[in-house]
Formats: sequence, C-alpha cells, structure tokens
Amino acid sequence: MWEGRGLWVWLLFLCAALGGVSAVMQKAHRRHLSLHRHRERGKEGQVLHRSKRGWVWNQFFVIEEYTGPDPVLVGRLHSDVDSGDGNIKYILSGEGAGTIFVIDDKTGNIHATKTLDREEQAQYTLTAQAVARDTNKPLEPPSEFIVKVQDINDNPPEFLHGPYYARVPEMSNVGTSVITVTASDADDPTYGNSARLVYSILQGQPYFSVEPQTGVIRTALPNMDREARQEYDVVIQAKDMGGHMGGLSGITEVKITLTDVNDNPPKFPQSVYNMAISEDKVPGEEVGRLKAKDLDLGENGLVEYRFVEGDGMGVLEISKDSETQEAVIKLKRTVDYETKKTYTVKVEASNPHVDSRFMAWGPYKDTATVKVNVEDADEPPVFMLPSYTFEVDENAPSGTPVGRVHAMDTDTSNNPVRYMIPRYTDLGQFFTITPEDGFIKTTQPLDRENQAWHNISVSATEIGGHHQDAKVRVNIKVKDVNDNAPEFATNNEVLVCENVTPGKLIETVSAIDKDEMAHQQHFHFSLAPEAAKNHNFSLKDNRDSTASVYVTRKGFNRMTQSIYMLPIEINDNGSPPMSSTNTLTIRVCSCDSKDTILSCNVEPFVLPAGLSTGALIAILACIVILLAIVVLFVALRRQKKEPLIVFEEEDIRENIITYDDEGGGEEDTEAFDIATLQNPDGANGFLPRKDIKGWTEGAVTTSCGVIRSRVKKKKARVGCTARAWRLGHE
Repeated sequence: MWEGRGLWVWLLFLCAALGGVSAVMQKAHRRHLSLHRHRERGKEGQVLHRSKRGWVWNQFFVIEEYTGPDPVLVGRLHSDVDSGDGNIKYILSGEGAGTIFVIDDKTGNIHATKTLDREEQAQYTLTAQAVARDTNKPLEPPSEFIVKVQDINDNPPEFLHGPYYARVPEMSNVGTSVITVTASDADDPTYGNSARLVYSILQGQPYFSVEPQTGVIRTALPNMDREARQEYDVVIQAKDMGGHMGGLSGITEVKITLTDVNDNPPKFPQSVYNMAISEDKVPGEEVGRLKAKDLDLGENGLVEYRFVEGDGMGVLEISKDSETQEAVIKLKRTVDYETKKTYTVKVEASNPHVDSRFMAWGPYKDTATVKVNVEDADEPPVFMLPSYTFEVDENAPSGTPVGRVHAMDTDTSNNPVRYMIPRYTDLGQFFTITPEDGFIKTTQPLDRENQAWHNISVSATEIGGHHQDAKVRVNIKVKDVNDNAPEFATNNEVLVCENVTPGKLIETVSAIDKDEMAHQQHFHFSLAPEAAKNHNFSLKDNRDSTASVYVTRKGFNRMTQSIYMLPIEINDNGSPPMSSTNTLTIRVCSCDSKDTILSCNVEPFVLPAGLSTGALIAILACIVILLAIVVLFVALRRQKKEPLIVFEEEDIRENIITYDDEGGGEEDTEAFDIATLQNPDGANGFLPRKDIKGWTEGAVTTSCGVIRSRVKKKKARVGCTARAWRLGHE
C-alpha cells in the first residue's frame, strides 16, 4: 500500500502493559532503528539509492478504554524526503481524523485524544500524506493505514434470550437434554480469553446439570415425578476468561416444567356403589354416576368405562361424560319392580393410551361393583302394542268397526282402564272409541281421496290411584273403493288445419283417476254414442291408457264451422266400473303449405258482413255525443232570446202595443175599458176562485198588433184580435 512511495512509517510507542504487543512493537522499533542507521550510512557515501521500502507499516494499535491524563501516542509518520528543516507538512484524513486522532504536522506524531471502545468500533481507516508547507503541494501520493483498537475484558457475558422456559417429560432418563442456553460476550473473541465463556449451574442441583462449554442443560436425577413436583427454577451462570478468577459473569433463570406421561393407572375411590331407579322411568333415564381418578393429565388421564359382567347388563348401559370424565349409567330398557328388584354390574375403568415404557408397573385399569335397586312406583296403564294399525273401507257407513286397542294396569292393584281419543288428534271427529273396552268405530263415511290415512292417539287412564294415563299411536288406513270416474289428464284445445288430410293423427289423449289403479288396470276409450256416426273424426284405443284421435274427412272450412266438440267416453275397468264422458274441443285453423298454423281467429272472415262489437260501441258513443251537442246548442239559443230585464209582476198597462195601422187617437183608447182588460172575468159577472192559483191576466191586441206580456217568466205571442186571453196554470 505504501510500498514504492518513499514514505517511512515507524512505530515509536505502544502500551508496555501488553506483553505480546509490546514485544512486537519493540521488535519493530529495533528494526526501525537499524533501518535508520542504514539510511544514515547511505547519506555519507551518497552511493545508496533506495528504490523501495524495506519495511512497511500499515497497521497501528491503540488500547481501548484508556483513561490516562495525556493523549495516547499511537505512532509516528516520517518521510525520507523530510530533512528536518520544517518544510514538510504531514496531513491526516479519514475516520476520526481531527476529532479522535490528531497529528503533529511537523513531527508526524499521531495521538488519540478520546477514550476508544472496541465494542463500538474495532478499527479506523486513515490516510496520511506529506506536502510542502509553503505550497501544500503533495510530495508523495497519499497512503492508507489502519488503527486497530486493542480489546480489554470490559464486557460481562449476557444471556440475550433469557429468562428461558423449558419442558421435559417426567420420568426421563439421566442426561436427557432439556434446553441449551447461550450467552454472548461483546469482547474480542480472537484476542485473549476475554470472550471465552464457561457455564455453571448456581441453582437447580441435584435435579439438573449444565455442560460448561455448550450450555446444554440436562437431567441429573432419574424418575422425577410430575405428580410430586412439576416445576423447577434453575439459575445458570456464564463466566468469561475461561472461568478463571477475575473474569466477568452473567446469569439467567430457566423455568423447567415436567410434562405428563401416562405413569399412573385409573383408580376408583370405592369398590362398591349403590344406586336406585324407579320402575316408572323410561329408557335413557340416568341411574347414577361414578368416576375413576387418574393423576395424569390430558390424553394420559383419559379413562374409558365398560361393563364386564353382571345381571344388569341387559337393562343398563354405560357411557362417559367427556367434560367430567365420569361414567354415566342409564336405563337401557324399562324395569319392573314386581318382576325384579335388584341388578348388579361390574364396571371397569382403563386408560385408552398406555405408555409401553411403564407397562411393567402394573395393569392400567381398575374395577368397581354397582348395585341398582328398583323402586316401586304407581305406573300408568301399559298398552299391549307400541302402536296399532287398522284398515277401514272407503265410504263405509257410520258405526263401522275399525279395531280395538288394549291396555292394562301392571301394578298390584290392577285397576280398570278407561279409553278416550284426544280431540286434538282427531279434529274431524271421524272416530269414536268405547271407553270400557277400547273398540274404535267410524262416525261418518270416509273419503280416501280427501285423506288416505288417519293418525290418531288413544289415551288409557287408570281408574283409581293417581289417575295416570298412557297414550298409544293408532294409524288407520282408508282402503280405496272405485268411486271416482276417470277424466282427461289435460283439457287443452286441439288445433287442426283446414287443409288437413284424412287419416292424420291430431291428438293422443290420456286420462287420470283419483282412485287407486289396480295392477294391470288401464283405461278404455270410445266415442260417445251421439258421436259414434260422425264423419269428421275417429278414435282408436291404444290399450295403454291412451287413445289416438284421427281425421276422417278431407279438409274443413272455418267459415262454415270453426269449432267441433268430440265427446269421448272413458271407462276405468274397476270394480265397480266407473265411466265418464269428456268433450274434446277441436278448433279449425288456417295453415300454410307446411301445415304451420297461421291463425285460429274467425273475426277476420266476418268483418265484411258486419261490424264488430267494438266498432258498434264506438259508433253509438259518437251518436250520443252528437245528440248532447245538439241539445246544448238549442238550450243556448233559447237562453239568448230572453229579455235582459225580467219583471216578476207586470201590469197590462206597461205592455208595449205594436201594430201596423195608424191609430185612431182617443177613439182607440176610449174603445177599451182598462179595468175590463185588467179583469175580463169580472166584466161578465164571473169572479175567479181565490183558492186556485196560477191564473193571470190576459193580453189584448188589435187586429194588426201584437201584445207581448210576461206570465210567470214565459213569453206568449198573441194574434191580432181584440179579445182577451186567459192563460192556464202551468
């Protein structure tokens, strides 16, 4: 790195406390002095020319954690072009230059001004250069060197992952590995013994031990029993300097738990258990419980139970409660106090998972005896059968016997039994039962097609005692009677083309029957007698409960007849036979040459002969509207002819008299008596009755004039006569 550059580096001082390093440094110093003397001799003769260095320093060392009062001398830089006149200036750059490491630019001495910690930074890379002091011109290329921080034992071992938790099976052999603990030391593992660790156990003997070099913790005692002690607290120490005195140490805790193995058999707390069950209990009722204790845990503590012997194995059953691990004994079938009063069974408890390593310790099972006493109870009546099934004919008359149910009191009192049908099970009240003997009869004819099965319940109640009752299911099947005639399966219209050819199949009809069809029973089809001689269609019975309809004539005309009704008679061949006549509707349609139906509507053909219903309604509506308009117009015209001022009472003298001739003056006015005109009837000696209303005064006109008067708001035109008018009551 500095070779061939002419810059001499020599180490003047390093800490004398480090023996090995000091020796190396002293040896380097001796070599430097020897090399310096060699250079001096060369200067005297001026015949020696150095082409390359004979000794190159590229590493300096400085001890860490130095706390002396003066800066530490790391080394000295010296160039062979330095004649000592002060014209050479030494420059230092790189990591820590100027802050941690400073250089005397005249002498080249390098000092460390701060305390160094190898664990923070183990080495520093610096660059040195010799330049002319006056011009700062480099006299040699820059050279790089390393200052290493020499380690001391200043860091104790640390367990970075502590505390530790470990598990080891109980009853493990001596030397079984439990866990490995590892400590770390921040000191330099390549220098001295500062980072060489040794492990030891401070707490946990004599149960466990630790390997000094690896930190592996192992069991030290055999047959450690979890049931006796489950957890152990172990303390481990790691010490550097190889465990020698003066070394630093660190500790950690290890909590070791013994895991369970199946090393304990189940055990019943007692050898005999007494239980009781009442005779009125039904199967599935719990009789009692017992439990075998197992000190093991989890899967190792599971216990299975079974009966091994006893006269109660037929009436009792055993199972296990998975939550409580108890044996549950239940009633398998009913018991009778009058028949047997005591049952005995032997129960065995065993481990389903057995560890073969401990088989020699004995059988992993235990047994106990269970005695069950049957208690007497007032029981309800018992039916002879668990359920009953009867049959009755459809349409059977009311009172037809269906069947009989029978129950009896099994108690020693043997009380009589009374029967009844709960109404909620027979809402239609189709059946009745004789209370004394249990005979069931119908109350009305039954229709299978409405309800094929009747499921009812019969209750039997003990007379006397506690009036306990029992119920039984009764299923009654209604047997079919052929009482329904067959009919078409579908009632769709059949469409046929006008240009259909004779012999063409136009429809295949089928039938259904609400009654049950007997084996190999089928429907028979035939034309009704009234249609037997028709020349349009024929019918063929296919003898598979279907029939085919064929056309027998050549073509149809929709204008002549568009719909044909074909009555077909269907017989079900039952017992008794039932038949019905069903009408098949056939509509004639317009088709193209490929027999594709175009239209089946007859209205387009009758439009030229008359109007449709919709058109007639529209025309009538128009006529009504026109009439309404005319009436309105006339009313408006009449209203326009009325005078603007209407007088309720009008005197004859106020009427305007118009005529064509010239008046005679006073002769005309004197010719008429105004009073007579106002009351013409009074002039003749006739007085009108006051109780008759509606009469009014008339009007007088001359032969050539018209008198207009208003009588009760009506207009009247009077002729040119000089006579009085009497207007009647409106």
